[in-house]
Amino acid sequence: MTETGELTYKRVHRASPELLFDCMTQPEHLIHFWGPTGTTTPLDGIVVDLRPGGAFETTMVNDADGSAYTMRAIYAEIERPHRLVWIEGEVEGGMRTEITFTQLSNGDTEVVTHQTNVPAAYMSAEARAGFATSLDRFEKYLAEITA
Repeated sequence: MTETGELTYKRVHRASPELLFDCMTQPEHLIHFWGPTGTTTPLDGIVVDLRPGGAFETTMVNDADGSAYTMRAIYAEIERPHRLVWIEGEVEGGMRTEITFTQLSNGDTEVVTHQTNVPAAYMSAEARAGFATSLDRFEKYLAEITA
């Protein structure tokens, strides 16, 4: 059995929990930011069956060489607009991602992404930096659609 860990990412956005939740669950939003810098996720590469037990799949394409990586998960919990949980069963141990959307008193929303059963390869500084670039892309996209 491989060693696993956990990761937590926090960001605060000037947007409602409803908009942020929709951005994380609707393919027409996901295509704008899903994946690290240097990748694109085409619309035909996204499956969202937004219900417990439903599929969540994304196929990211490397802009440089065209190689593709598909993430396959099953939604475990959906509480719009406050919580979203999926499990990637193909990742050894079943990596679990939980995203919470908490509205702050000033109207901003704190988004916390907490991952457990994270394989060692995903824990590397390089992998974490790549994940952070996708969060940066999300922030930039939000600025464009809320301006």
